[in-house]
Amino acid sequence: MYDVTLDIHSLLRWFVLLTGLVAVGRAIAGWGGRPWGPSDARAGQFFILSLDVQFLLGLVLYLFLSPNVRLAFANIGNAMRDPALRFFFVEHIVGMVVALVLAHIGRARSKRATTDRAKQRAAAVFYGLALVIILLSIPWPGMPAARPLWPF
Repeated sequence: MYDVTLDIHSLLRWFVLLTGLVAVGRAIAGWGGRPWGPSDARAGQFFILSLDVQFLLGLVLYLFLSPNVRLAFANIGNAMRDPALRFFFVEHIVGMVVALVLAHIGRARSKRATTDRAKQRAAAVFYGLALVIILLSIPWPGMPAARPLWPF
């Protein structure tokens, strides 16, 4: 069960990154004066939806399935000294929670903004910050807690 869930979580990261890039790209492109349209709102919705699904899968891994997290909870002191354990126990989840919150704030602010420019700016800033934090919180190859780019 752990391996299947981890593989789905690893694959879904690419969809999150793609939808995030589209949402940020549309917002930046529109910031120059293009009117906010349904495609802009939909891009943000897809980013938020993919991020929410990814977060739920991550929570299942974190709370129930991950042997790394179980090992870290067994001895928190040792886990904090081990870069790979610390990454999954603290850094990855904190980064992703912050990114999730920023993305949701961006969606709410872009929905509430009264001008097209303000909608584009809110989406660009908050989705962009969320995307940067996501990129920093992924266990890329070469890191102590590295995961392969593709699970197969």
